[in-house]
Amino acid sequence: MSLLSWRWQILLVALLVAGVAGLWFGIARDKAGSPLASVASAAAPAGAPAVPVTEGRAETRNVPIWLSGIGSVQPLNAVTVKVRVDGQLDTVAFAEGQDVHKGDVLAQIDPRSFRAQLKQAQANKAKDETQLANARLDLERSIKLEAKGVASKQSLDTQRSQVAALEATLESDQAAIEMAQLQLEFSTITAPLSGRTGLRLVDPGTVVHASDANGLVTITQMQPIAVLFTVSQDELPDVLAAMARSEPVVVAYTRGGERPLATGKLVFADSQVDQGTGHVKLKALFDNSDREFVDARVQVATVISATVVPAKAIERGQNGSYVFRIKPDDTVEVCPVTVGHVGDAIAVINEGLSPGDRIVVDGQYRLQPGARIEPHKAATASGS
Repeated sequence: MSLLSWRWQILLVALLVAGVAGLWFGIARDKAGSPLASVASAAAPAGAPAVPVTEGRAETRNVPIWLSGIGSVQPLNAVTVKVRVDGQLDTVAFAEGQDVHKGDVLAQIDPRSFRAQLKQAQANKAKDETQLANARLDLERSIKLEAKGVASKQSLDTQRSQVAALEATLESDQAAIEMAQLQLEFSTITAPLSGRTGLRLVDPGTVVHASDANGLVTITQMQPIAVLFTVSQDELPDVLAAMARSEPVVVAYTRGGERPLATGKLVFADSQVDQGTGHVKLKALFDNSDREFVDARVQVATVISATVVPAKAIERGQNGSYVFRIKPDDTVEVCPVTVGHVGDAIAVINEGLSPGDRIVVDGQYRLQPGARIEPHKAATASGS
């Protein structure tokens, strides 16, 4: 082989070696710029300045589980007061919108005719009592005469029948007196329950009748009062389970939930589901409320000794929820967590944290794993 051929072979080998080396360095560069490499290099560089954050701690506490729904206030009772006797309405003793108590006088019908009927019934009874007393004396005399053989047994039986008839008449007179007394009492119209009066439907001087359809006024019971609200049919099993244990607590809020109004108890869950909305009606009882529309929340359970953190500490990524946990050297690490119930600005942590773990509550947007922080204390998860 000639010297020139050897030189060409050596040159060809050198070119091959140079090509392989360039290809290897190119692959190394591509790996350094890949997504996996970027995640691996996400750790904070040594000597970077500390990032100011707000620090909190995972806590242990009992967490109530609430269900919310929009409801409306409805009275337990609303009664239209009607007259029970006919007559002229003399006076009206209530004002529209007034709070009245059971037994308070609302109006007065002219009572004079009813008093006259009562006196007549009492007089009839007095007359019949006199006749009965005389008949009893006659009966005693007839008994003595019959024993001596002077009077016949037929006359004695007749006298006994007369006494019995007068006794029955006396009972009828007593019933007439009681009816007249009742009519006189009905001439004074009183409140059948405690509540708030509505619009007056009849003016003084009007002749009213027991058959009138409208009545005098409607009284709405205001204390206690009920709130009807709805929850999803999917939440009905939790509601029924809570009712089986006890009477669940219900809190009524202003519309929008800004301010609590009253605390009551759940007394009823409807047995039917609204096919149009998929909701179930619930009824709660409150001592007092005068709002028309409220937001209602019912407590269906309590998670005992739950691990909780402020809800704003939870971050969400492609692989699920996580928090930044603070290590003893004031650097942070990503801690995946399983979140349970979230409400009232706290989150229940089912897995991932232990009570007492230090976490970042605010300032996470500037953090990366391994970053050094400058922690500032935050309020507890309960907000205190």
